[in-house]
Parts: sequence; C-alpha cells; structure tokens
Amino acid sequence: MQSFWNDRYSQEEYVYGESPNEWLRECLGGLPPGKILFPAEGEGRNAVYAAQCGWEVEAFDYSEEGKRKAEQLARKNGVQINYQVADAGEVHYPASSLDAIALIFSHFPEALRRQLFPNWIKWLKPGGYVIFECFSIGQLHYQQEHGSGGPKDSALLYALDQIPTEFPGIEFSVLEEKEVMLQEGTYHSGLGQVIRFIGKKS
Repeated sequence: MQSFWNDRYSQEEYVYGESPNEWLRECLGGLPPGKILFPAEGEGRNAVYAAQCGWEVEAFDYSEEGKRKAEQLARKNGVQINYQVADAGEVHYPASSLDAIALIFSHFPEALRRQLFPNWIKWLKPGGYVIFECFSIGQLHYQQEHGSGGPKDSALLYALDQIPTEFPGIEFSVLEEKEVMLQEGTYHSGLGQVIRFIGKKS
C-alpha cells in the first residue's frame, strides 16, 4: 500500500485538492487553537489549513510523496507543519499532550483501529477533541452509483454503531451518518456517504 500512495501522490496536482475538508473547517472554527495531530494526512491540505488558523500542527503518513507535497503546500501558504513519515503503529506522543486529533478520511482495518484509537485518545488532554469524517460502509454503494471514491474493502470502512466502542472515553456532541456532496480533488468527487463526529475527551 505504501507504493500505491507514493505513486498516487507523485502526480503534479494535489489529487484530493488543496482546500481543507469542509467538516474540519466547520469544527476548527469553533475551537481555540492549540496542538493538533493529523494521522494519515496525505498531501497536507487539512494540516496546512489548521496551521493557517494558528494551530501547532503534527502530522504523519507512510508516504514520502505525501510528506513532500504537504511541505510544498505549507511553504506555498507560509506556514510550518511537523510531518513524519511513519507507519501508524510506530508513532508516539506523550500522554495528555494534544488539544485535538483530526481523522479526515483516515481509513485503517477494523482490527488495527481497535488497537490504535484508544492509545491515540491517551495523547489527548482532558477536554481535548476528536474531529472525524470518514467513509461509512454505505459508501460501497455510492462508489458504484456515483464514483465518489473511498476504499473498496469494507474492513476499511466505518459503521455508525461501532464508533463509540472504537473511541472510548469520547463524549460526542455530533455523531451522524450523512450523505454529502464531495468536491475534494480527483478522487473524492460526487455524492458520498460519510460518518462524521466531533467529541471531547472526558
């Protein structure tokens, strides 16, 4: 999979666009800036936007090409981000060191999620936030009907009723499955189905 993403991100264009995810933009608009982590950040559009809003940004992905594009975008916009190339299981931050974690189309196998997410929540300060928007299992139908992107393996997609179990200790102010019109570059374009939430660490 690493070679797949390196190949995709090696293109000149930003294949998911340079503008941030709209749900992320909406959520960050209601939060005071602090330190935020972007797992599986790809080409950096969301991390760069957060930095423009005054956040101290940490990000990682296992694609070297993703990091190159993200740092290029950061320079273009006059901001700095700290971007690591690493596998999700190899990244570590101190407990209670982050004000927010943003998972935007960050898709991992279900078994891995149940290992990673509880650990990542430990990195949040009490009262810290998780911002989340990813494809739901229902996106498999939308791929066929609308060609709007996302993983084709159901094990990489999310089910609404599993979210509270996968994010222990998070109190949700919004948690919903929703049909959305995606306009995020070449590979996220058209009608799709997502799960989105914002929640606070208790």
